[in-house]
Amino acid sequence: MTLIDANLVFTDVDVEDKVALIDFLADKLYENGNVKITFQEAVEKREQKYPTGLPTGAIQVAIPHTDAKYVNKSVIAFANLKHPIEFQNMAINGETLKVSVVVMLAIAEPHGQVKTLEKLMSIFQDEKLLVSLSSEKDSKKIYQKLVKLL
Repeated sequence: MTLIDANLVFTDVDVEDKVALIDFLADKLYENGNVKITFQEAVEKREQKYPTGLPTGAIQVAIPHTDAKYVNKSVIAFANLKHPIEFQNMAINGETLKVSVVVMLAIAEPHGQVKTLEKLMSIFQDEKLLVSLSSEKDSKKIYQKLVKLL
């Protein structure tokens, strides 16, 4: 079972800030039937308390998510951004990162998040791969890469 859905891979997403981005991705997940209507607000609240920005080198990443109780079906939404937006660093309190790639997790099994995060971390640690994912304009090509990796 793949966690990637071709309908949830977005390129050149043009948003002003992380709230707009979270709203955009959460709406797409909801329209696809993957999450409950309460998912978006839950992700925003969790992001304020537990930031998800990752300092991954040249291309910064964020992985906003929330608890399994807000999810109907496990899936990942992927977005590369037209221009970087600010997310707080998950490791350093108060530090802001300019994020270019966002992977929103909607994981229905509480223990499924750990395995998914481990797979994603191996992608995020490969700077060459991250650069190719962030600069790709064809969502089908990104989808095909992610299916192989996850």
